[in-house]
Amino acid sequence: MREVRFLQDEDGYWVVECPSLPGCVTQGKTREEALRNIREAIDLYIEALEENGMPVPC
Repeated sequence: MREVRFLQDEDGYWVVECPSLPGCVTQGKTREEALRNIREAIDLYIEALEENGMPVPC
């Protein structure tokens, strides 16, 4: 798993980002939901890079 960073916004939602994949950010009502969402977002981000012949950051 890549490094991810969590923060809780003023509405109580958890926002999570993956610093090694610029722009890969999502949120969830709970920390667990946000973690599931970022895992999916990371997979889709990497899939899009590969489909476009772009390098995948480490």
